Amino acid sequence: MCESRPVNVAVIGLGLIGGSLLRALAAHGHNVTGYDLAPSTRVEATAMAKAAGAHHFADPSIRPVEIKGAWHVTDSVADAVADAEVVVLAVPLPAVPAVLAELSGFLGLITDVTSVKGPVRDLMGGLRYVGGHPMAGKESSSFLASDPHLFDECAWVLCLEPGSTGLDDWLTLAGLYTSIGARVVPATADEHDRAVARISHVPHLLAAALSNLIEDNPLAGTLAAGSFRDGTRVAATRPELIAAMCGGNADAVREAMELVLSDLSIFAESLDSVDELTGLLRRPGELRRGWPAAPGVPVEIGLDRDSLLALGRSGGWVTRVGDTAIGMRPETDLKSS
Repeated sequence: MCESRPVNVAVIGLGLIGGSLLRALAAHGHNVTGYDLAPSTRVEATAMAKAAGAHHFADPSIRPVEIKGAWHVTDSVADAVADAEVVVLAVPLPAVPAVLAELSGFLGLITDVTSVKGPVRDLMGGLRYVGGHPMAGKESSSFLASDPHLFDECAWVLCLEPGSTGLDDWLTLAGLYTSIGARVVPATADEHDRAVARISHVPHLLAAALSNLIEDNPLAGTLAAGSFRDGTRVAATRPELIAAMCGGNADAVREAMELVLSDLSIFAESLDSVDELTGLLRRPGELRRGWPAAPGVPVEIGLDRDSLLALGRSGGWVTRVGDTAIGMRPETDLKSS
């Protein structure tokens, strides 16, 4: 992990992700200004900024953290971005156009944290933009649920679009996010959207479908234990957020859902044959037990598009940016090369 120079960052939207980013950036010495449309959220963020020492929340999963940096909360987007080098859009996909309208004339770098990248890319026109998506979160979505440790070791996709993404801008964000402990994964927007449909968007819909199975069945609800809990956790996410991310990535989600429905149909047809069903379940078990792949050894990566995208396509990530990038590839990739 590298410590980049202090960067002036504006975070627009202070829910779980935006609030956690605001706090993480401040804790690592960056100069951060935040804004949220909800007055109550601005009050909560301002009150925390004024507080000192360790903070404890009702959520026991949030570790106390000593505030090492400060942030300022404004009452408008214009005031938040006035001195910003980087603006982070931490709002749901449907709210992005309205925020962009308020950024008219902004000449700095814009990034985002939305869970679908193609539609946001298409809204940007000629703006300096690098798509981003931290693979971190939980079912809570308020500023009071924010956690400056949320991005520790998380995979943070940064989109590197051939012919449009400025490499210097990409490297600026890679340095910023590795400075707060994230693992930066290079990918194109289309590659990202196809991948997250499989490992995030469809799982949210599956969790919703599984949750429906306890309706009008109190016995099932009483007997539900670990497998039900783990398989349905994200169904408690705000439905507006699930609908926005799945609807915004509809083509890739449909493609992934067809794969899942095909597997479920095959499993259903094999229920009368224990041997056949056992054989079908063997490979999924191997895949799950092998995930996540152990990291290999650090590798030096050239600061060019082809090298960075090749790293991401191999399942690798960037941990430090300087004259070169230091990256890691999964052990499985090293064994196959």
